[in-house]
Amino acid sequence: MLQLTLPQAMANADTVMASSELPASPDRVIAALATREVERWWGSPETYCMAGWNADLRVGGSWRVTVRTADGRRLPVGGEFLEIEMPRRIVQTRRYGWDHPTLGRKDTTVAYLLEPIAGSTRLTVCHGGFAGFPDAAAEHAEGWARVLGWLQAYLDARQTA
Repeated sequence: MLQLTLPQAMANADTVMASSELPASPDRVIAALATREVERWWGSPETYCMAGWNADLRVGGSWRVTVRTADGRRLPVGGEFLEIEMPRRIVQTRRYGWDHPTLGRKDTTVAYLLEPIAGSTRLTVCHGGFAGFPDAAAEHAEGWARVLGWLQAYLDARQTA
């Protein structure tokens, strides 16, 4: 079995960087990130989960999902795809459809960068647009480490099933 390192994330004043080794091909990882499959792994009962994923996966296409919190709230999130190079790169905008406690409704940009490595994929997430929002950057760094952990566990379980 492939020994994977734990996901890592850090933030500076403007950008969050997170990285993880995932036990799947880049095609498989992209499918988990950019299709309804996000509803299967992105979240946990004690935090939040994703529902109603909808995406027009093309440059200029939109995406949206509803975050269902552990206390029952339904919070919309969405954006637009800016760049797509399957299966190596997806860049998209992100905006919360509610007043996020540390970020409000500010647009940010998320880039997923995928690199095949010996029997797995290195996924790097670059999430920018936090200038002037240091608390939001720190919070999102913690969030990306958690999200990449969920994705790693999900893909690992599918590989060993």
